[in-house]
Amino acid sequence: MADGGLYEKVLAQIEAGDRPPETRPPRSSAAVVIWRRRQGDLEVFWIKRARTLQFMAGFHAFPGGGLSRRDRGGEEAALPQGTEAAPPMAAMPVAVTDGVGDLGPILCDGLVNCVLRELHEETGLLLSPRDDAQRLVYAGRWLTPPLGPLRFDNRFFLLEWSEDEPQQPRVTSSEAEHGEWIRPQEALALWHRGEIVTAPPILKILQVLLEEGPEKGLARLREPLEANLGPHRRVEFRPGVLLFPLRTPTLPPAAYTNCYVLGTGEAVLVDPGSPYEPEIDRLHQALQALESREGRKITAIWLTHHHPDHIGGVEKLRHRLGVPVCAHDHTAERLQEIDIPVDNRLSDGQKVVLAGATDFPIRIVHTPGHARGHLCFLEETHGSMLVGDLVAGFGTIVIDPPEGNMGDYLSSLQRVRQSEPRALFPSHGPMTVNAAVKIDEYLQHRLWREERILNAWLSGAREPAKLRARVYDDVPPIAHPLAERQIVAHLEHLDAAGRLEG
Repeated sequence: MADGGLYEKVLAQIEAGDRPPETRPPRSSAAVVIWRRRQGDLEVFWIKRARTLQFMAGFHAFPGGGLSRRDRGGEEAALPQGTEAAPPMAAMPVAVTDGVGDLGPILCDGLVNCVLRELHEETGLLLSPRDDAQRLVYAGRWLTPPLGPLRFDNRFFLLEWSEDEPQQPRVTSSEAEHGEWIRPQEALALWHRGEIVTAPPILKILQVLLEEGPEKGLARLREPLEANLGPHRRVEFRPGVLLFPLRTPTLPPAAYTNCYVLGTGEAVLVDPGSPYEPEIDRLHQALQALESREGRKITAIWLTHHHPDHIGGVEKLRHRLGVPVCAHDHTAERLQEIDIPVDNRLSDGQKVVLAGATDFPIRIVHTPGHARGHLCFLEETHGSMLVGDLVAGFGTIVIDPPEGNMGDYLSSLQRVRQSEPRALFPSHGPMTVNAAVKIDEYLQHRLWREERILNAWLSGAREPAKLRARVYDDVPPIAHPLAERQIVAHLEHLDAAGRLEG
């Protein structure tokens, strides 16, 4: 079998070329914040998105979705039977209420149709594009961070909806598990207790509504920059886990590696992987803003493993922050080869408690397979787990022998599942709320692929290239070399189990 190291060679070639990330343009989308005052209290209607969705599965959010062709007027909108059809929005610009009188009409070119369609599909509320659209109040624009190939350019709208209206919102779509009226302070308390997961714009909207209400707070809603940490948008899906996507030389289709800050007071920086000076500068500015505004101070850099797209900014940030670098013994050995010293060791089962307003305990879990020194970090209060390259938000993980070992990898997946994390935060792609389901999918996929390899082997195919043609017929040519390394890893696992014959 061929020597390993192909994974790292490919990453090195990408870094040498400094290729910009190839990403699809974000898809236009819209969401509506339905609000009311009930017995003097402000309430909003939100939904919990179904766990089967491709985007933000299991998240709490406001009703909304992506702009479709029919919203733009490309085809007739599908209205309920008996409803008078309206001209397509692209041909009938609608003046959305600006709410303060100093912005003028906002021409939405289909976004109002999108809002009204999604509103009806998800909550049963039926508004007329011709008459009721002027009840919508524009409330800001947010761009999904570069966590994966699916991104949205989203506009938010406010819609006042009193309890005296003949229709009331309810969940009417399989895309949502449930919906409810809730006070902003109660919604934020659920998030702070780690009981729900939601996205940055939802947290920002809830906070502004709590502090100033929908009328006085409108200017703040329309200015998302106040939610930024320096040049970075604040991304904190669960308390104490901040995410900073950094452009890195990594394997396509990924173009970014997620760097994390763990902690609410004393904090650690995990996997500052970008070698690019502008990315390092932006991250450093964000960390300075985090410390000055919230008192979250970086006291150490932790590494999940040694691969180039996870350690590219380590040396520069070590010196800028004046903090030690910590990793597993095996990672320290590999980094010593490229003159990156590791100051302190992290070991399996070790517990680190980061000080803050409340203690922030983290358990270190050794998870070899992708790399011998690979670590995961389980935040024990809310069950958030940083999984590095054990699991990805999209696609699969490369196992490249001899550094990679398929038997170890499968065992690590099982071990993490037994730890019962509630949410997984990968190094590539978005987080997932369905931790057990995600891990089971990975295990099933690997074992399915392994059975195909075994069947091809027993039928006479022996060389990785010949096995690849039969087993990885679903991957593009650019991925063939890495697919062959997966075959080698599976053959080693099958051989160790005594399942290869002939």
